[in-house]
Amino acid sequence: MSATAYFSILNTPIGELLLTSDGEALTGVHMEPHEQIDGRRDDAALRPTREQLRAYFAGELRRFDLPMAVTGTAFQEKVWAALRKIPYAATISYAELARRVGQPAAARAVGSANGRNPLGIIVPCHRVIAAAGSLGGYGGRLERKQWLLRHEAASRPH
Repeated sequence: MSATAYFSILNTPIGELLLTSDGEALTGVHMEPHEQIDGRRDDAALRPTREQLRAYFAGELRRFDLPMAVTGTAFQEKVWAALRKIPYAATISYAELARRVGQPAAARAVGSANGRNPLGIIVPCHRVIAAAGSLGGYGGRLERKQWLLRHEAASRPH
């Protein structure tokens, strides 16, 4: 987890989310169960994130616009950038994501990078599914992934 100056807890339809910030940018969105966090609780410091997540869960927001400060390996960061390009309510396979990052034989590595995404929902790792159409894994629990995908499908523009 990145250095945390501030944190906030947001109740959502999929459970509590722990939001963390370094004071300037979002550093984490963690689903229950989340670990004990150092830092100071400050809902105001994370107001934009809280507001955008509330709008997302209300079906009113399809793309997040927040300052983010996350670091990983060069490969992880490439995967996380590609995740942000998956359209709202769309899904792609791990193999397709591997092709999009220029590593067509690296579906497993893409899955691993996907699983280490520190900004779940904001960076939509839930939109990646197995090639056969099954949901595959999800660090935030499979029920949450199902809920997020159903939510986006139900609230997408027709």
